[in-house]
Amino acid sequence: MAERAHGGGADNDVVALLKRQHQQIKELFHEAETATGDRRREAFNRLVKLLAVHETAEEEVVHPAARRALEAGDRIVDERLREEREAKDVLSRLDDMDTDDPDFLPTLQALRDDVLAHADSEERLEFSRLQEKTSPRSLAMMAKAVRAAEAMAPTHPHPGVESATKNILLGPVASLVDRTRDAMRRTMGGKD
Repeated sequence: MAERAHGGGADNDVVALLKRQHQQIKELFHEAETATGDRRREAFNRLVKLLAVHETAEEEVVHPAARRALEAGDRIVDERLREEREAKDVLSRLDDMDTDDPDFLPTLQALRDDVLAHADSEERLEFSRLQEKTSPRSLAMMAKAVRAAEAMAPTHPHPGVESATKNILLGPVASLVDRTRDAMRRTMGGKD
């Protein structure tokens, strides 16, 4: 599902790209909540990956641009990073949990509410203002940078790695570990 967000066309603007991913995230939450058994695990795995690469790209590309371009950019971005850290903590716990665990679904639903509120805040307070203050050419270049960051991003949450600097320094190692872990789990037939 994340591949749709990587096409060209309408996603040549970073804001359009990220809003489309927010919609995909919402759809994957719904799929993970309503599916059962292996289908729930598969939907949840896709959700984890999309959230991990999406947040990494925002942290590396969008938040630094918002800090520079927006009045009160530091305050706006710091609040989004706090929300992202909290979501990564919960997502990390869920990622280690069996999807049939009785605590899984209520925890997933609480995470969904927090993530969707976070996405709404990003769209209203950060993305719309960034779009107003940034040229279409720069927004297109940011979309390319987001796609490049996502291609190299970790596929699982790493709480505490919410800054561009930390993502650039630690991201490649975390990405290699995550992608190796994903491949081994697929090979062994376990959860991805």
